[in-house]
Amino acid sequence: MTPRFAQSSEAAIPVHVVDKHALQDWLDRQPARIQTWVHGSGFKPAIGKALLIPGAEGMPEAVLIGYGTEVQRKRGRFHLAAAVPSLPDGAYEIVSGLPEDRVEEEALGWLLSSYVFNRYAGNGGAEVHLLPPAGVDAARLEIIAAGECLTRDLINTPACDMGPEALEAAAAQLAAEHGATFAVILGDDLLERNFPMIHAVGRASDKAPRLIEMNWGDSGPKLTLVGKGVCFDTGGLNLKPGASMGLMKKDMGGAATVLGLAHMIMALGLPIRLQALIPAVENAVSGNSFRPQDILTSRKGLTVEINNTDAEGRLVLADALAYGAEGDPDLMLSMATLTGAARVAIGPDIAPYFTDDDAIAAALDGAGAKVADPVWRLPFWDPYEDDIEPGIADLDNAPKGGFGGAITAALFLRRFAGDDTRYTHFDIYGWQPKAAPARPKGGVGMGARALLEALPGVLGL
Repeated sequence: MTPRFAQSSEAAIPVHVVDKHALQDWLDRQPARIQTWVHGSGFKPAIGKALLIPGAEGMPEAVLIGYGTEVQRKRGRFHLAAAVPSLPDGAYEIVSGLPEDRVEEEALGWLLSSYVFNRYAGNGGAEVHLLPPAGVDAARLEIIAAGECLTRDLINTPACDMGPEALEAAAAQLAAEHGATFAVILGDDLLERNFPMIHAVGRASDKAPRLIEMNWGDSGPKLTLVGKGVCFDTGGLNLKPGASMGLMKKDMGGAATVLGLAHMIMALGLPIRLQALIPAVENAVSGNSFRPQDILTSRKGLTVEINNTDAEGRLVLADALAYGAEGDPDLMLSMATLTGAARVAIGPDIAPYFTDDDAIAAALDGAGAKVADPVWRLPFWDPYEDDIEPGIADLDNAPKGGFGGAITAALFLRRFAGDDTRYTHFDIYGWQPKAAPARPKGGVGMGARALLEALPGVLGL
């Protein structure tokens, strides 16, 4: 289902948004019959609560949606979306009570609340549509919601149907939709074209590794997006235990997020040159798996000692980043479900990012707060550079000790982006561990909307 707003031609039920302190004031202005109905129902304006008010003919005349308290609202986002599942199908229009600075967030949350992953169970989503509030760019929000739903669908699809070839097909379909050019370097051609670490990680699978490339736009600053496309991660010969392997269908969440963001950028027609790079592999186990203590030579010429085959994402990203940097982008971004250390640091709800550019950080922090897509800056901490230098090779893919694991992974990637590239790295989770308003349990986009909002300022559009 593609999220959509209600059309102006649809008869819409008025929605009154009431927080704890506004309910009585709202009631005082209503006819006695409505006051009696609300009091008799025992309605409390908590977040997620809704009350239909019947008209003279018994059909809904209006609906009250609770907005809690300011303290409660600070504990979440997309609060109106919490009430949407309790509403009957139909069109709705917000007519009072919603703070002006929350209109866009709540409108997007209402759109996203219609998302259902129904590829296998066939469950249809509810048809509860919101009339676009005044002042909201409805077309823009529908595009953003569609990009987010693309990301969710890709992450939610299991590896049996979302291997490297299926990820390639999804990218090709997106490129065709927007008139982008599309190319793939497949299997042993990766060696001939000098992408040795992408090949090394993916060669053990019967699904050939590949580098997917999409280019769009012919003028403006160049933005290169690099997304980790490990479609399933067994851990390789450093095999993951079963509990850790259970969610590894989402290890291509960086690629899924890049494709969702690319859709937003292209559909909105941003005046940039967009390059999207996705190293797509399966980290499998067979007789030709890469091994602990192997030393790989990267596209950039840096050698890498393999101290854990489960730290494979940074290897495939490294070759792609080196290639992206050769194109001299104005900004290069990597998105990856890379380290558990990032989750330990700030949990599953926030997208951590690394940048040496204070202007980018300020733009991202402001954008994340504005569009309800929380981000948090972590440091490229130069004193930890020694930790990724093993001595026997230029770099170590899995430094011992475990401290600062998200930072050392980011430092590793920065080596391949190069000193002359304006570079930012996101270490996302890509998964909603429990249902929340507008975000059902499962795959979820992180950081993409904040990036979209920040790009005009960062790139001078």
